[in-house]
Amino acid sequence: MRITRFTKTYATPEQTAAAARHYSWLAAHAQPLRQPALTVIGPNSLTFERIEGRHAEPGDLLRLAGRLGDAHGTAWASDLRSVSLNGPHTFRDGALFGDYLAVRKVALRRRLEQGHLPDRIALHAMLTLLENTAKGPAAFYKDSNPRNFLFTDDGTLFTLDTDDLTLAPFGYDLAKLIATLIMTCGPIGPPAIDEALSTYNEAAGRHHSRLGTTDRERLDDFLALHCVLTAPYTGRNGYRYGWPIPRPRLQGLA
Repeated sequence: MRITRFTKTYATPEQTAAAARHYSWLAAHAQPLRQPALTVIGPNSLTFERIEGRHAEPGDLLRLAGRLGDAHGTAWASDLRSVSLNGPHTFRDGALFGDYLAVRKVALRRRLEQGHLPDRIALHAMLTLLENTAKGPAAFYKDSNPRNFLFTDDGTLFTLDTDDLTLAPFGYDLAKLIATLIMTCGPIGPPAIDEALSTYNEAAGRHHSRLGTTDRERLDDFLALHCVLTAPYTGRNGYRYGWPIPRPRLQGLA
């Protein structure tokens, strides 16, 4: 494994400080997620060790699902046990996590303006779906797309990017991983998704019986949300495959 340096720049010192605090929070409370070493914190930049490796692929889904479940369970047991999904939360170390609902409500309304939702009936359906999923124990969301994981030649797994951590229900970030793997590499069969969910639940449930209870219907709700939220990025960032909005599910909620 060859290690060099990588510097990421930010628009403001506040964004830089937030990303650094998120990095430290994950290091303290989500130890199963191994991160590249953070070597320098500048006014508008963070410098990390640069890890040479490949990004995640569909064949990595089970391993990643287990790692996410373990990380979410670890974080809940360590620092999220009493946190509500319905409001932002400032942790003892100063890390601020946005709440699950507010930022996604804004994003869904923007998807209507951008033409990624057909009408206000569909927007209402998605907002209702979002509200319905805002329950249960709190995990964290860190945008688990394939680019934010690296596998080195010896199989070591690193996770990248701490810019925009928020609170989220258990299973939500697993759904983001599945959705973006599909958008990057093409369809993933239902049996593989079911197996990934089972692996995630088993890993999360080792930390508490409340945590390993995400069922397939709830995962499908999360996938429907990600389908809309990630729609503007189709054709960018390696997302070569579109994913149509699941109309029957939306119609049932309208």
